[in-house]
Amino acid sequence: MGSNTVMDQVWPRTATWAEGELRLGGLGVRHLAAEFGTPLYVLDEDDFRARCAAWPAAFPGGDIHYGGKAFLAPAVVGWLRELGLSLDVCSGGELAVARRGGMPAERVVFHGNNKSVAEIRDAVRWGIGCVVLDSFQELERVADVAHASGVRQAVMIRVKPGVDADTHASWATGGENTKFGLSMASGEAAEAVRRVLAEPSLELVGLHSHIGSQIFDLGSFATAAHRMVGFLREVEREHGVTIGKLDLGGGLGVPYLPGEKAAPTPAELAEVLRAAVPADVRIALEPGRSVVGPTTVALYEVGTVKGRYLSVDGGMSDNPRPATYGAAYTAVLASRTSEAAARNFTIVGKHCETGDILVDGVDLPGDVRPGDLIAIPCSGAYQRSAASNYNLLPRPPVVAVRDGVARTIVRRETEEDLLRLYV
Repeated sequence: MGSNTVMDQVWPRTATWAEGELRLGGLGVRHLAAEFGTPLYVLDEDDFRARCAAWPAAFPGGDIHYGGKAFLAPAVVGWLRELGLSLDVCSGGELAVARRGGMPAERVVFHGNNKSVAEIRDAVRWGIGCVVLDSFQELERVADVAHASGVRQAVMIRVKPGVDADTHASWATGGENTKFGLSMASGEAAEAVRRVLAEPSLELVGLHSHIGSQIFDLGSFATAAHRMVGFLREVEREHGVTIGKLDLGGGLGVPYLPGEKAAPTPAELAEVLRAAVPADVRIALEPGRSVVGPTTVALYEVGTVKGRYLSVDGGMSDNPRPATYGAAYTAVLASRTSEAAARNFTIVGKHCETGDILVDGVDLPGDVRPGDLIAIPCSGAYQRSAASNYNLLPRPPVVAVRDGVARTIVRRETEEDLLRLYV
């Protein structure tokens, strides 16, 4: 890279190449690594805020629930609150972070296919805005907790629309063979509607579907929307009720490699959904990866170079996606320029696994050496949130950068943190 390099779409919006290094939010990676260490996630706060703001702008009058499972921290909750977005959570831990971050309870939606009674009780007593029902057993649990708490709990029913989105099998969640939701085709969803309407402690405020993630074909969203609108109208006719909301989930894809197809924009999705959903039905959406994914860069230090293998100080514990689904990433030498001829390297981690590969083949300067910094873009979604302590490696911190200022929003784990768990 050189000083005139144009950063590809996989990099955050403030990413530049200046003074011989990659700069993010006005700060060079050498400074960031020296201050915070590596491995390190660097989150471009301006990029995150801009991506958030694009959603309500595209869906005025709709509800935008950020999908917290992609990445969540109290600081992020604060940004969402400030920008007027709501939040999806899917566990008691995510619920606790929502509360710590100051999100109003009424702007939180609780997902999950097996919420415990304790989690449901905490959510209902807090005054959570909506619980998404995923099974008949869960319907009964929420009704019982709401009754015991003396409240009428707002709920949505998660429906399988029977749409097999064009994505990795692990990310498809709208077909008949997924663990999520109740089948429209079998009549399960219709029966769930009847049971909710018969429960005095439950209020049916909408229907929910989610067809998967990392989806580029907007036609899949249109198909799901048409099916869900048809089901919604059937319910309204049968029961003489008005269901004012249709939550169509998230799932917009983002490119991970230079030159890949550009991500669909919220405005493009809005055009598709406006054609499928009547004006009297309020649309709710749940972007996660498409908001946070491109905002974050993972920064590593090179430890060894052995043939084509370039080993860094992180690995599958801080990014399990390549080992889990073969996810592909790119990388650059970020801490200096080089005129050396390019060589093709495989970037590997430090774990005791042959499959501990972060980038399976990328051209880097042939003189890359220990101490160099390697940057991997599009590292914001499902990396820190899915990170583990495999080989007892402490998890990396997340640092937000903006206007030349860096601040830690998730601190680095320490060996002391790990040792506290042992008895």
